[in-house]
Amino acid sequence: MSSAPEQEAVQEAVREPGDDGRPAPAPVAVNGRRPGHGAGGPPVWPGAPTPLGARFRVGPDGVAGTNFALWAGGAEAVEVCLFDEDGTETRCRLTELTHEIWHGFVPGVRAGQRYGFRVHGRWDPWTGARWNHAKLLLDPYARAVDAPPGKEYSTLPGEVYGHVRDWPQQHVADTVRDDRDSAPYVPKGVVVHDDAPDDDWTDDRRPKTPWADSVIYELHVRGFTKLHPGIPEELRGTYAGLAHPAAVEHLRRLGVTAVELLPVHQFAHEDHLLRRGLHNYWGYNSIGYFAPHAAYAATGTAGQQVCEFKAMVRALHAAGIEVILDVVYNHTAEAGELGPTLSLRGIDNRGYYRLQNDPRRYADYTGCGNTLHVVQPHVLRLITDSLRYWVTEMGVDGFRFDLAAALARSMHDVDMLSPFLAVIAQDPVLRRVKLIAEPWDVGSGGYQVGAFPPLWTEWNDRYRDAVRDFWRGALPDVRDLGYRLSGSSDLYAWGGRRPYASVNFVTAHDGFTLRDLVSYHHKHNAENGEGNRDGTNDNRSWNCGAEGETDDAGVNELRRRQLRNLVTTLLLSTGVPMLVAGDEMGRTQGGNNNAYCQDNEVSWIDWSLLGEPGWRELFGLTSRLLRLRHAHPVLRRRAFFSGRAQAADGLRDLAWFTPRGEEMTEQDWYAPASTLGMYLSGRDIPGRDARGAKITDDSFLAILHAGHRPADFLLPGPPWARTYELVVDTSRESQESPPGTVRAGGEVITAAARSVLLLKARTA
Repeated sequence: MSSAPEQEAVQEAVREPGDDGRPAPAPVAVNGRRPGHGAGGPPVWPGAPTPLGARFRVGPDGVAGTNFALWAGGAEAVEVCLFDEDGTETRCRLTELTHEIWHGFVPGVRAGQRYGFRVHGRWDPWTGARWNHAKLLLDPYARAVDAPPGKEYSTLPGEVYGHVRDWPQQHVADTVRDDRDSAPYVPKGVVVHDDAPDDDWTDDRRPKTPWADSVIYELHVRGFTKLHPGIPEELRGTYAGLAHPAAVEHLRRLGVTAVELLPVHQFAHEDHLLRRGLHNYWGYNSIGYFAPHAAYAATGTAGQQVCEFKAMVRALHAAGIEVILDVVYNHTAEAGELGPTLSLRGIDNRGYYRLQNDPRRYADYTGCGNTLHVVQPHVLRLITDSLRYWVTEMGVDGFRFDLAAALARSMHDVDMLSPFLAVIAQDPVLRRVKLIAEPWDVGSGGYQVGAFPPLWTEWNDRYRDAVRDFWRGALPDVRDLGYRLSGSSDLYAWGGRRPYASVNFVTAHDGFTLRDLVSYHHKHNAENGEGNRDGTNDNRSWNCGAEGETDDAGVNELRRRQLRNLVTTLLLSTGVPMLVAGDEMGRTQGGNNNAYCQDNEVSWIDWSLLGEPGWRELFGLTSRLLRLRHAHPVLRRRAFFSGRAQAADGLRDLAWFTPRGEEMTEQDWYAPASTLGMYLSGRDIPGRDARGAKITDDSFLAILHAGHRPADFLLPGPPWARTYELVVDTSRESQESPPGTVRAGGEVITAAARSVLLLKARTA
């Protein structure tokens, strides 16, 4: 920390009128225009402190205009800045202040108007105060965002920083204020008409798929549509492209019930990526929590992106597909103290962000430089207002919360009674939608898998690790695998939680694709420009004998079989399965396990794969397994297995078998094993159907064999089954026609090396 004399010297060097606690003077003319309340500027009426943001409405005496309201705790003055098409700026002082909310109604301002805020206050980074009215700030409640036209940067302009970015004394670099105007270089909000004539939801029908019946498909709006040959070129990479019948038809053929969209909140690109000629592709760098990312709009960025997004949601709903958003409320694109000033930092840095004991520095539980101060009431309001907006006005069906443990922190520790979780639990809108936690962050005590309360589901990385390790032959025993296949009761059987609290996945956007998981032992991230240091080294992958692409037919056949094993295991497991877009057809990223900055063919789906032998069969198997899952409630259980006998004959709802056809003992669970039999009984499934009738189903025996040689398996006889019909055999490339082999209980069936057999058990 700097010494007191040094602090005073730097502060004195940058002090200006208003730094002594007095209100800043009224602004001067801007580009030939004068501010509000004067000649040449529009009048500003008092308006209302709610709702926050910019809301077009008809005001007193039937006059149309826009009400602006901004919470800026501790600020000395706030201006709303209106921009013409040529960039000319008109500043209007908001003179009304209600409970730290600055507000005013500007007559004549209509939908399509671009705007931002300038907030006046003290510049004193040593106490966390970083107000700088030279910086135009994005409205946190902006419904649409228009980026600077035609701007493509190789680095962020110095003007967008509140401090002098290149100050030579690095230890105080963030404390020297930059007085240059940032308006030409930063994104601006757009006033949106909430009651536009084409904004009609009367024909929309939310699918409302029960959690137990859900199958999630994680996709990127741009990457999913960019190369699709059935989508018109002008719509590729956009919301309209995802709404196109060609895109929707693929989702329907596959059989998923929900798409989980990688971030679509307005986001910004990091300077370190721009300097390397790259861009943020995934979008985990949000700056506008109400605005659909403008770059994904085909129809325009002056508010049209809002209607285009809504049309996409309606098209997916019409196909029976829910829309879940991956949301990033844990941090913003403003990063740490050396980051740009785009919005919240300049509105109230101390109110919006968690600061360290040294208030120049930011508490960072996210690895991205800052953490939102969620226990602050207005920050909590920002997040919940955003969530409700996306549900009630944009039509979405749920959310996956990035680094959710950071949101659940009270002061420092993760707290499952935190304000954020308490508010969500009682909110009449949010408690009814799908809520998925990424149950960890990068701070101390941040790993919270299994700890989130009822209403929440969680990404279950312990499922991912156990399944990967089993199929690469790295599990010391099968205890953990048994829990993961049957719904992870060890993690979720408390507080009324159900098996669908576990979102099961083998791959996600972060890490290897499914094909790369069986093709690479090491990450290959050189194209990211970070010396291959980025991305995890703990891939739990196996390349099947060769690193990367190969012409070896034996290796390639083994890889495709391993893919079939992984997909089959996932879709037969109890819980909610999540697939990643393109995994069903062998998408590859060339071994890049951290392609967050690869907005190119590395990340975009190559749709030609569907026409290639091996990959079209993988799609066929995935689709067939999803149809099987949809048809059989025993594969979609709403309650955990009991393991107890259901009748006098000793039949259990869940039983585990060794290759000898015997039920597993305690000793068997602790012994090394490459073969496991899982019996799922459909005789008496807990719960009743919509008419109150008892639910029954077929019973199934799944044999998972990860050994490198074929293995014999003795099929259990009565009461488990008299006969077994083979339904799936992953040793076969094509599953278009069911194998159909029938075997008697007590017979031996041979599982090919590294394969899954699924058999339907018949007791009669």
